[in-house]
This record gives sequence, structure tokens and C-alpha cells, in this order.
Amino acid sequence: MDTQAERARLRSWLRDERGSATLSLAIVFPVVLLLIFSAVQGGLYYYARSVALAAAEEGLRDARAEGGTSDAGAQRARAFLADAGGASILEGSAVTTSRSATTTSVTVAGTAPSVLPGMTFTISQTASGPIERVTVP
Repeated sequence: MDTQAERARLRSWLRDERGSATLSLAIVFPVVLLLIFSAVQGGLYYYARSVALAAAEEGLRDARAEGGTSDAGAQRARAFLADAGGASILEGSAVTTSRSATTTSVTVAGTAPSVLPGMTFTISQTASGPIERVTVP
């Protein structure tokens, strides 16, 4: 029997590294892509979150001013969102306001754009403060 020749051929085949780089790339590349897309998604989320907070603060400035109204605050927040990029930054945005005798609050909610399939990231930011009023010393 030619078992020594078969063993030598098997050893030669096992030591052959042709195609190992392709196999390594096929395993590592999806992981690298996932990490890159996750970093981009994180950036989009935090940017949309900061835009929502800035819009809520802008709306609060108008709503808490002496003579201001909840509607004026909501309009200002919507205008800020439109100026900041609108639906491309905060999809399905909604602005709600509430005003009591002493305080007012503006909430901006929406969804951050997603580059990861099947994932949604909801955002809700609220700014609140006292209503400005003139007092006599």
C-alpha cells in the first residue's frame, strides 16, 4: 500500500495556506462593517438628540416670555426643527407644550434616522422653566 505517499500528500494539503486570506476577510469584514455602521448610528442618534433639545429650549424661550403662549413656543420649536434639517434629522417629530400659572414646558419627540436595518431610536427631550413676569419690588 502507498500509505506514506498518501500521508505526505495530506500533510502538504494541510500546510497549504492558499485562500486563507480570503477566508479571514470573509469572517472579519462583516464585523468591521457592523462597527462602522454602529459608530455612524451613534453619531446620528446624539445629533438628533441635541437638535431636539435645542428645539425644545427655543420653544421654551417663546413660551415662557411675558405675554408668550404655548402655541408660540410650539411654533418656534417647529421652526427651529425645520431650520435644522427637518425630517432628515428628526423623523416624525412632534412638539407638545404645557403651561401652568408659574411654569411652562416644551417637549420635542421623534425618531433618529437609522442606518442599521430594523432598528428605531426614539428621542424625547423636554425643556421647562418658570414663566417670566414683572414684579414690583
